[in-house]
Amino acid sequence: MKNHFFSLNKFYLPLIFIFLSHYIANAQQLPQIRLGIDRLVMNPPEIILGKRLGLITNPTGMAGNMRSTIDILFTDNRFQLTALFGPEHGVRGDAFAGKKVADYQDPKTGVPVYSLYGKTRKPTPEMLKNVDLLIFDIQDIGIRPYTYIYTMALAMKAAKENGIPFVVLDRPNPLGGLLVEGPVLDTKFKSFIGMYPIPYVHGMTVGELAGLFNEEYGIGCDLTVIRMQGWRREMLFHETGLIWVPTSPHLPHPETAFFIAATGGFGELGTISEGVGTPFPFEICGAPWIDGEKLARELNNFNLPGVFFRPLSFKTYYLRFVNEPCSGVQLHITDFTQFEPMRVQIHLLTALKKLFPEYDYFKESKRISSFNKAMGSDKIMRQIQAGKSAEEIISSWREEMAQFLKIRGKYLIYQ
Repeated sequence: MKNHFFSLNKFYLPLIFIFLSHYIANAQQLPQIRLGIDRLVMNPPEIILGKRLGLITNPTGMAGNMRSTIDILFTDNRFQLTALFGPEHGVRGDAFAGKKVADYQDPKTGVPVYSLYGKTRKPTPEMLKNVDLLIFDIQDIGIRPYTYIYTMALAMKAAKENGIPFVVLDRPNPLGGLLVEGPVLDTKFKSFIGMYPIPYVHGMTVGELAGLFNEEYGIGCDLTVIRMQGWRREMLFHETGLIWVPTSPHLPHPETAFFIAATGGFGELGTISEGVGTPFPFEICGAPWIDGEKLARELNNFNLPGVFFRPLSFKTYYLRFVNEPCSGVQLHITDFTQFEPMRVQIHLLTALKKLFPEYDYFKESKRISSFNKAMGSDKIMRQIQAGKSAEEIISSWREEMAQFLKIRGKYLIYQ
């Protein structure tokens, strides 16, 4: 019996080991948090039941099990989905940045889809005629010049004006909830890539921003935020266990959010490539007039935390500098917890000004107003043109940042 028992163990132990290894591997891949949509399904608030629902979403509107919020609300008989609303890039996420999107009927559900990036950016009374309550479920990337949070704000205003409640299904900030950096918007430069006086990197979730917009900036809608469960402010996206769905065509990975925070602003100028049109969107600073070796040496001498600058030569396949030999640097983030994207962006711009004075990338640009809107004022452009150092420019926004942090603290809902 003893030998027989030993032989059975010898046979089954490897199988048990394989099973346990598979279970542990899968367990590690399970989401570590519950999203707003997951908590809505588990325990729908009374405010939603029996109401005709309008959903503002795009492909990022996914539950933790990767089922779309559209499908959940359409197939669950506890809910009545009557309208869909799409932001920039559309409900299906296939429109290029800045491209207008038309209204249509969703082929999968038959539900009407209204564009909030076409003739209007705010839901009209006609769009809301069959809607009793608006729900927002879109993944943000944590920076001020990204339009989804203003689609949310304008929809909140429409909800207020039409007397209907507004619900935000909260999602993580891929930059985490601790990084707050950059200049605060001057409201003279208000636009659809910056409607409210928040910093370039705000360190808030969409649910927290909704509370801030609603109370501080006078929207005053009937707001409910369905919070996440398990998310902590220090969490970066890969720590959540969630699968990343690209928020727009050039944000393929959650780490790309860090890169766009460091290069997206100067990408507005059109005189410097941020890598869009290459396999490395937002990871590059380059142009035909730049010497990458020279730029890399200058930047690496500053020992900026969490980043290394590698010289490279490249060509873009579309957008700008197509088929022109370019040189520049690729950003390699070595520590996401130490990386300061706006510090890096200012150092890039001031280094270019210092090293290549013969090329005025502001004067040559036809999109200065777009750059200033992204930065939140024309102050940074003026400081760079005046020859201010990167650290002088960074110091100039510290007072306004301190004031914002006091306001921000009132609306944080996670530790």
